[in-house]
Amino acid sequence: MNAERYLNHPTFGMLYLVSPAGQGRDVYATLYAQKMFFLVTLQPRGAQFEVIPYMDARHHAEVNISKCRRDRSIELESWQKLFKQTFI
Repeated sequence: MNAERYLNHPTFGMLYLVSPAGQGRDVYATLYAQKMFFLVTLQPRGAQFEVIPYMDARHHAEVNISKCRRDRSIELESWQKLFKQTFI
C-alpha cells in the first residue's frame, strides 16, 4: 500500500480505502463521519457502491491483515495502522 486511495461518492463525498475485500472489490469509509462503510466495485463506466455494516467492514479488514501476516507482506504495518485508526 504505497499511497492512500480515495473515491468521490455522489452523495457522501470523499471516501478512503479501508481494505481490499477480494473479487475486485474494496472497502471504503466516509472521510469525515467515518461511520459509513461501502463495498465498492470499480467498473469501466464508474463504480458500484454498496453500503455495508461496520462489523462487515471490520471483518474484511481483519481478513486482509491475516492474509498479509500469512504472506509476510511488507504492507502489513500500513494495514495495521489503518485498521487501528478506523476501527479502534
